[in-house]
Amino acid sequence: MSSTDSPATRVVTAGRPDRAADAPLNEPVTFASTYHAGGEVGYGRYGNPSWTALETVLGDLEGGRALAFASGLAASSAVLSLLPEDAVVVAPDCAYLGVLDQLRERAAQGRATLRQVPVDDAAAVAAAADGATMVWLESPTNPNLDVTDIAAAATAARAAGAVTVVDNTFATPLLQRPLELGADLVVHSVTKLLAGHSDLVLGAVVAGSDDLYQRLDAHRRLHGSIPGPMEAYLALRGLRTLSVRLEKAQTTAALLASRLAGHPAVTKVRYPGFGTMCSIEVAGGAAATDKVVAGVRLWVHSTSLGGVESSLERRRRWPTESPTVDESLLRLSVGIEDADDLWADLAGALEAASA
Repeated sequence: MSSTDSPATRVVTAGRPDRAADAPLNEPVTFASTYHAGGEVGYGRYGNPSWTALETVLGDLEGGRALAFASGLAASSAVLSLLPEDAVVVAPDCAYLGVLDQLRERAAQGRATLRQVPVDDAAAVAAAADGATMVWLESPTNPNLDVTDIAAAATAARAAGAVTVVDNTFATPLLQRPLELGADLVVHSVTKLLAGHSDLVLGAVVAGSDDLYQRLDAHRRLHGSIPGPMEAYLALRGLRTLSVRLEKAQTTAALLASRLAGHPAVTKVRYPGFGTMCSIEVAGGAAATDKVVAGVRLWVHSTSLGGVESSLERRRRWPTESPTVDESLLRLSVGIEDADDLWADLAGALEAASA
């Protein structure tokens, strides 16, 4: 592997075992809790070759040092553990519910002040960053797909002495590298696009500095939010095809967004121009949207995303979803099926729901 290779190449070549006669191409799964003393690992809660291979690839792609965690929420919890008790956190007014619930819990306990802002408003983010401890960003946001000026937000956060965290789950490092834009930490739900096959739960944090890496590593060691070796192996196996999966799904998502913009049953299309996620608002409100969900055949009704199969969900069915999310919003996670088949299925359900 060369540092001059493109990300699409490095996602395939990074984190491989050394080339030698009869050596495996892939890092084997290591099922071990106990190691012989005297080495770098020491104990099963401190490291595993299967984690290391995955972390090597993610760190290379994002341009930092990666740590894998048992889930995306375990990863975000580790990041929030960096906060002092009197922290002020800036966060999107619309973002992944799990992270917002973790922040709300801290605020309810009196351990943090939460400032939620529309993160597509650079001036609002900069104003909220004044006096903040951490600026937590998603770009695009989940599920409204608002896009943040990460570089401007990171500049404002740095001027205020705040740490900038970017959830890069939707864009992936093949479309966006937040550390290069000034972020300090990048968070991933590896469960989603990175692993890509809806068969594991895993998270990761990529640190832009050794200090932050060491603090997060210490948290993982102490609190035990470690990934399983099989999950790490499967995640890396899925990650190898990220480039081709992303290219196919992104092309289809753009096509569907264009067609949906002209459909009479759709009142609004939210698509940032890149990525595999698209959200629409359906005429007729929540009831009509639920009919669309019930009327599809190929699309899968599920609350996750980023798999090879296309899925959808009316997000306001969750009681704690942000009020900035319209009741009729349908989040679409576009997979790798035939684009015309996906369109026919969705268009038919939209027409039936509006009849």
